[in-house]
Amino acid sequence: MKRLKVGISGYGIVGKKRRECVDENPHLDLVVVCDEKFVSEGVFDDGVKFYPSYEQIFNEQIDMLFVCMPNNIAPKVVKHALKKSINTFCEKPPGRNLNDISEIIAEEKNSSAKLMYGFNHRYHDSVIKAIDISKSGLLGNIISMRGVYGKSKLITFNQTEWRTIRELAGGGILLDQGIHMVDLMRLFAGNFTDIHSFISNDYWGYDVEDNAYVLMKSDSGIVAMLNSSATQWRHEFKLDITFDKGALILSGILSGSKSYGDERLTVIFSNESDNGNPIEKQYKYNKDLSWSREVDYFVDCILNNKSIRFSTSKEAFQTMKLVEDIYKADKSWNDS
Repeated sequence: MKRLKVGISGYGIVGKKRRECVDENPHLDLVVVCDEKFVSEGVFDDGVKFYPSYEQIFNEQIDMLFVCMPNNIAPKVVKHALKKSINTFCEKPPGRNLNDISEIIAEEKNSSAKLMYGFNHRYHDSVIKAIDISKSGLLGNIISMRGVYGKSKLITFNQTEWRTIRELAGGGILLDQGIHMVDLMRLFAGNFTDIHSFISNDYWGYDVEDNAYVLMKSDSGIVAMLNSSATQWRHEFKLDITFDKGALILSGILSGSKSYGDERLTVIFSNESDNGNPIEKQYKYNKDLSWSREVDYFVDCILNNKSIRFSTSKEAFQTMKLVEDIYKADKSWNDS
């Protein structure tokens, strides 16, 4: 059985979560991690090396790298890995702005390595089921979508201060968390071209946004409304998708914080005689397999030399472009 030597750049909450995926996969061996919290280099009891800087990780022979770094550093690490032909998995967002991901794509064209981005929500059971139903045509064509994704603060659950500094993060709640909802809306509806928004940092007062209110329309006529919020006192994830023969409601998402409620998918079958009280079928999910599922997919593509079809750099570019277009749609925010 072929095994890949793995490194993790950024060994915080997400990096340690990725380690769990590595340890669970029979094709992966973790050999090195790095994080600025380490005051010196050393070796863990299990033989895994650790370094205080990401540059040092490239002194080791690795086949695959997880990049779990702040937005201003992650693009540098990804480009360095691609130059060294190291297969790279990078967490969202791909950088602070569209220029960051553009430079990565340019480097990717000259590399033999594979690159994938961690748009983790695509791999949740409720989303996978919803995509299958949408593609089946069972409910007809999509008319509209309404999405809310919010938490009560910009910094929660031991996250660090860099997320509130625009120069380092690139953006606030929309780029950090709302990008998941933006990505899902693109996944169901395609690209949006007519965009209106109000971007605000009125409550927390950082130089990144704490609320984004968005109204968008796709070329095919699908209308989407989105609120990405850091003033959602009861944490919420909800995506309503209305079809001409019914609806899908994704509510709650399994997460490390366990603060977004049970993960459910409700399927609504409408007809002319239901008088607004249609037949519904509900699915509830109690185990989050998304983290290992996306890693297993990436590993399979590496070992079997398959092209990356999902969560590619091109998809990351399009999602990042839509996020930038949302920022630009509010002229007062774009000029601030």
